Amino acid sequence: MNKIPVIVVLGPTASGKTALAIELAKAYGGEIISADSMQIYKGMDIATAKPSKEELSSVPHHLIGFLENDKSFSVADYVSAASKVIQKLHLIGKLPIICGGTGLYIDSLIDNVKFDDTAADINIRQKYLRIAKEKGNHYLWEMLESVDKESAEAIHENNVNRVVRALEVYKVSGNKLSDSKAQSKKEPSPYKPYMIGLNFSDRAMLYKRINDRVDKMVARGLVDEAREVYGLSDNMKTAYQAIGYKELVPYFSGECDLPSAIEKIKQETRRYAKRQLTWFRRDSRIHWIYCDEFDNIEKISEKIQKDIAKTDFL
Repeated sequence: MNKIPVIVVLGPTASGKTALAIELAKAYGGEIISADSMQIYKGMDIATAKPSKEELSSVPHHLIGFLENDKSFSVADYVSAASKVIQKLHLIGKLPIICGGTGLYIDSLIDNVKFDDTAADINIRQKYLRIAKEKGNHYLWEMLESVDKESAEAIHENNVNRVVRALEVYKVSGNKLSDSKAQSKKEPSPYKPYMIGLNFSDRAMLYKRINDRVDKMVARGLVDEAREVYGLSDNMKTAYQAIGYKELVPYFSGECDLPSAIEKIKQETRRYAKRQLTWFRRDSRIHWIYCDEFDNIEKISEKIQKDIAKTDFL
């Protein structure tokens, strides 16, 4: 079978994935497919660090801002949607470029994971939702970590729906969600991926980029965006779990001041970046690029193009 070549640009938040994906799309005549579990929602632009209007207009992007923010969107939904886009791009001779930091989305897509709903129990699901409400998201997440550490590392504690789903699968089937994912690879993947990971040899530089980006988000109107989302929270599901929203809730309710809430956003974002790196480091297929060893994104793109030219990828 002739597999479809797909470039994957991944890495922790604030590492420069979008800029690199755009450079590569221009170089190879490609189009970008987002692999971000929060950028899929409409109206959630600042907190999720969606590409700017200029970036979106520079090359075609897919699976960004297409879903109402009161809708749930599963990994299976993502794999289905992204697969359709890849097929369409391949048919018209465009190189698909996956770009994002949601490791479970990327792995499930590239490795052709198949999903089913055999392990489902609404009573168990409601039980875990009650635990989260009564004892907090972190308590529920620690329950998952105790039985399925790999899944816990991939799921943010505020993403209650996914934490509950992982616990539900374990309770009903006795199998870890992470193991079920591996067992579900029933068919060979139709894709031939070239996977690029962005990182920094100096972790402090990544953390500075994260802190600076949060400050820029605040300057662009993050607080007003979050307040609007907070007002809709009763009708929202997965979308409300984006970092940058929940951390501002104590400020809206008068429990803390704004600087404290902003510092909490930075802290949670740094922790998320660490979890992303832990997830991605398991994949030996990833070609790692240390961004602080290059002067600019153009030189990183040139380096990658030279490396690809030495392979049979294209």
